[in-house]
Amino acid sequence: MVSAPGKVIVYGEHAVVYGKAAIAAALSLRSYLLVTPLPKTSRTLTLNFVDISLDHSWDIDSLPWATLSKPGKKKYYFFDTVERLDNELLETIKPLVVAIPGKVQQGAASAFLYLYLMLGSKHAPASIYTLRSTIPIGAGLGSSASISVCLSTALQLQMGTLATPFEGMLSSETQLQLKRINNWSFVGEMCIHGNPSGVDNTVATGGKAVLFKRPDYTLPPEVTHLRNFPELPLLLVNTKQPRRTAEQVANVRNMLNAHPEITQSMLDTIDRITAEAHNAISDPDFSSFAGSPSLVRLGELIRINHGLLVSLGVSHPKLERIRELIDHTGIGWTKLTGAGGGGCSITLLRPNVKASVLEELDSKLRTEGFEKYQTTLGGDGVGVLWPAVVGDAGTEITREMFLGAEDVEGVEALVGVEAIGKGIKGWRFWREWIAEGSDFCLH
Repeated sequence: MVSAPGKVIVYGEHAVVYGKAAIAAALSLRSYLLVTPLPKTSRTLTLNFVDISLDHSWDIDSLPWATLSKPGKKKYYFFDTVERLDNELLETIKPLVVAIPGKVQQGAASAFLYLYLMLGSKHAPASIYTLRSTIPIGAGLGSSASISVCLSTALQLQMGTLATPFEGMLSSETQLQLKRINNWSFVGEMCIHGNPSGVDNTVATGGKAVLFKRPDYTLPPEVTHLRNFPELPLLLVNTKQPRRTAEQVANVRNMLNAHPEITQSMLDTIDRITAEAHNAISDPDFSSFAGSPSLVRLGELIRINHGLLVSLGVSHPKLERIRELIDHTGIGWTKLTGAGGGGCSITLLRPNVKASVLEELDSKLRTEGFEKYQTTLGGDGVGVLWPAVVGDAGTEITREMFLGAEDVEGVEALVGVEAIGKGIKGWRFWREWIAEGSDFCLH
């Protein structure tokens, strides 16, 4: 079993479109992929993603392997950086997913098959790939990137081109393995989104947080991995209000055209907020303890950032209602995250919030149709549980157990990091990733 986190943009959304910096961080909400090998006599490949009602099988021998072996066809290796998709291969995959109902489902299946064909082999063992996600889908939280990272990792582990992380693994080897995972998860993201920034899969791979900016869209974004980003308690609330990123980006562009000086000033201020947050987090004396000036500073920056996003016209009445309910409790600092216009809000929690206050808030949010997740910011990236077993007796995690887990709580209780733990008999994570400099720029 492999797992990777979702992400939220903590500071800088919308300003980042205009070449400013933004900070994105990993969530403790995660996707989980269970790989179940089948008997040697079987030649079937199955993808079962219950959260989007996707359950489809293909015959391994009937996949378009011949397309990859044509004369003149570029051969990619596991350590290669892939800058563009093979359009011919994509065309041969289309007939294999056309019978699957739903655009989202077809996109997920296409990405899976593309990665399987590029990373796998016609002689690979038959397997069932079962996905569960505790990340709200379509809410701007990087769910597709989390899944792409899971697929990239699982397929490379299965083909023997990755080693499971272990204590004492050389830093250089850790870097190389995470780079491979990230490169091929970006390929999965390209299959789904066409021209992604690469930020979501980078956060899902390395965990913690990244500072990124893209001043020139003809070049890859500049990405710096924030290894010292602290783990912070976070309240995530899903408005369940559908939103289109393109519409919100257009809203800001229209405002920039109508009020250029004022709007540019707001975008510049958001950039300064991101820079100040980065400086605070990078300070060796940073502390997240109760009453800490560092934590209060981050919280105030979150509140100011939200106010500017409201002024840019990308909030929504539901987001403002959530902020009103949370502000009334005094438990933390709230802002929208991502494109806005719906989607989710995040609240950086003050330490030692009483459980009774959270329970009362949860009741009010549910009554008004919102969904609350109590999560953590800045946690682990991609991890592996191999063998996929639970408990002191080493009970195998079967597909029936995995699919039978109810809701987010059930999945986390069965296979989550908190439930199973870390270490030799638990979840293992690659550490010390440095996504810095030209060698780690995304292409």
